[in-house]
Amino acid sequence: MLSYLTKTEKTAKSVDEAKQLALAELGINEDDAVITVLEEGTKGFLGILSKGARVSAEVKDVNAAVAKTFLSQVFASMGLDVNITAKSDSESLNVNMEGDHMGVIIGKRGDTLDALQYLTSLVVNHESEDRVRVILDTENYREKRHSALIALANRLAEKVARTGRKYTLEPMNPYERRIIHSCLQANDEVTTFSVGEDPYRKIVIAPKTVSKPHYSYNASEYRQHNHNKHKNFDEFLSENTED
Repeated sequence: MLSYLTKTEKTAKSVDEAKQLALAELGINEDDAVITVLEEGTKGFLGILSKGARVSAEVKDVNAAVAKTFLSQVFASMGLDVNITAKSDSESLNVNMEGDHMGVIIGKRGDTLDALQYLTSLVVNHESEDRVRVILDTENYREKRHSALIALANRLAEKVARTGRKYTLEPMNPYERRIIHSCLQANDEVTTFSVGEDPYRKIVIAPKTVSKPHYSYNASEYRQHNHNKHKNFDEFLSENTED
């Protein structure tokens, strides 16, 4: 795992020059650092016995700085020019990205964005003493996706209630599955549960009149009792697995 510099000291002819050297090494702006002047420096007499200025610079928001540094390296290797802003609050580290070709960063159904978020979370939490929740976003994708999932959940719930037939959605990550579950939790006509294993775990929306399955058959019992109902045991399990 990479290590990230969060504090440094620099010596130069002037305080301002030493400060700029320190900020450049940390890769941050002055607003994101705590600058301490350790020595003002002296010019001496006719240049004799002169002493350089020495300053220390420390990152204010370490988690934000680590995330920005890591992502900057990733995007540089991808040949992408991306403006990254990051800020910590009491609940999470929020990172927003702006630039051209953001569709590449988002990926299909947010897959690339989720992967970048996961990797950034690993890096940030490796450098942090406390557990940090990292959220990456660009072009307000997270909010748009959330709204789209809510609309999808309600539309499919109406269909299931009307037809009386369950509906299995495409595989989703845990965050998106929670949105669907939460949206339909109070619905009087349908219930939701998940089947399969990540990353292919799916949500099933079913009529509330149909009990959620609680099977624990093994392969032998399946073949004995269900050979005429299912094509294979994997299919049987996927249809009858608890959340």
